Amino acid sequence: MSVHPSSVQTDDIVATLRTAGCVFAEDEAPLLVSTAGTPAELDAMVGRRAGGEPLEHVLGWAEFCGLRMVVEPGVFVPRPRTEFLVRQAVALAREAGGTPVVLDMCCGTGAMGAALAAELGRAEVHAADLDPAAVRCARRNLAGGHVYQGDLYAALPGSLRGRVDLLIASPPYVPTESVGLLPPEARLHEPLMALDGGDDGLDVVRRVIAGAPGWLAPGGHLLVETSERQAAGTAEAVSRAGLTARVTGSDDLDATAIIGTLQHT
Repeated sequence: MSVHPSSVQTDDIVATLRTAGCVFAEDEAPLLVSTAGTPAELDAMVGRRAGGEPLEHVLGWAEFCGLRMVVEPGVFVPRPRTEFLVRQAVALAREAGGTPVVLDMCCGTGAMGAALAAELGRAEVHAADLDPAAVRCARRNLAGGHVYQGDLYAALPGSLRGRVDLLIASPPYVPTESVGLLPPEARLHEPLMALDGGDDGLDVVRRVIAGAPGWLAPGGHLLVETSERQAAGTAEAVSRAGLTARVTGSDDLDATAIIGTLQHT
């Protein structure tokens, strides 16, 4: 159920959002109207958004790869640029054929794992994150998957070792000194652990990469999101881990990814 557009003053909502600094007020107002169940709920949602909460936290969902992903307040919001990582993984899976085993590491809401499951039709999907709130969301978004809570690979069952065909990860990669420069929506409303990647931004990225070979199947792929300026360092870490590395990206999505492949022995 949603509030009928004729029962609200959409122009007033747009004006309120504009005054609060929402750049896309005209796009956001209809989403708030269609999501709210009652006029009172709509008023509360508009107030939260005008107060600076991310739109996705207010709505309770984020669109990702054409799907609606559950997003609780305080949980990292999946970014459009990360859809590029999913596209690369889909292409690799289709090239290989069969039913891939997918691991969404640092999964947040589980958006990447859920998008891969939807796109591929057949996949064995696993996901892991340290944040309990993120794990709750991921379990809702990945109803047919397996979601674990814990510190990277320590969260996983040993039965996954050597079986993962696609290990996809969007770890925190913002350098600590740059976290304060992020938009307020991110630094005030998303967990620091999902943003702060240490001094050079690659602390968690390097840990994900270093552990990957032990979990990948022969011929399996690691796909890691990073930034353009961190691409060389991330690719070097992938090569040091014994994987064949290549850098890829999308100008349209402002996305950069490193793909590492575990060669057959």
